[in-house]
Amino acid sequence: MAELVAVIASTHHPFYYRASTATGEDRPPFADEWVRKVEAFRETLTRARPDVLVMVGSDHFHQLWLDNMPQFLVGKAPYYDANWYNEEREFGLPRMLFTGQEDLSSHVLREGLDAGFDLAFSNELRIDHSITCPIITLRPQNDLPIVPVYTNIFAPPLPRPKRFVELGRTIRQLVESWPSDQRVAVIGTGHLSLELGGPRQFGPHGPDPEFDAKAVEWIASGDIEGCLAEVTLDSLHAPGNATHGFMDFMLMMGVAGEGRKADYVDTYDLFHTMEAYFTWYPRGGRS
Repeated sequence: MAELVAVIASTHHPFYYRASTATGEDRPPFADEWVRKVEAFRETLTRARPDVLVMVGSDHFHQLWLDNMPQFLVGKAPYYDANWYNEEREFGLPRMLFTGQEDLSSHVLREGLDAGFDLAFSNELRIDHSITCPIITLRPQNDLPIVPVYTNIFAPPLPRPKRFVELGRTIRQLVESWPSDQRVAVIGTGHLSLELGGPRQFGPHGPDPEFDAKAVEWIASGDIEGCLAEVTLDSLHAPGNATHGFMDFMLMMGVAGEGRKADYVDTYDLFHTMEAYFTWYPRGGRS
């Protein structure tokens, strides 16, 4: 059976690529420390020596729209194009091409359906920055096949937080039951408190530092039940109008397991959000 060698949760800030590659007067003052943190975080994936990456993210209304919005979708294509034109224009993101791991995609779909998740799928999925940015930060050589999993955090009615946790637990079971000798890392990206287009969008930190501190503690300590006791679809409006992306972090807590403390934790306050980086090693860091 396949081996789950790393579980990673991170933010997916689209400006990292531009900030990290800028030079001279164009380089922002926070770029060097940001790069240092990202490179240290990258090593946590490198040391796990994965063969395949399961990538959990959320389409930002690029391919999935209100005419057809699945709650959970798995890509099952041999290749995936990325990014979208507006991401190239606004964030300077490069065009990218990913190789798909079709066998694992098919396994996740078949067994996921049998496990009680009515998963949608796409043979023509185009990837956006929720998945490309973690590849840029964690595996910039882009040399591993992926299985993309998209969640709906944008278009109500949304799945409830508990459903994200349940899907995370199921993804772990599906990876570990895959009849293969491959080493698999599951990488999921969301965010902490976040305001987009609202009065709290730009500031020295995220719109709700108190929520951010609690969220980091929940994730770092593996306190799924404590998190579920406080986090609801309604409560997530208070820390910022786009904070529902935190449910993708909750999904990753489900992959890691109840009470499982993260082996690596780091954060960085940026101009309008807190970046957060977490890694768990299911085998306690053993290769």
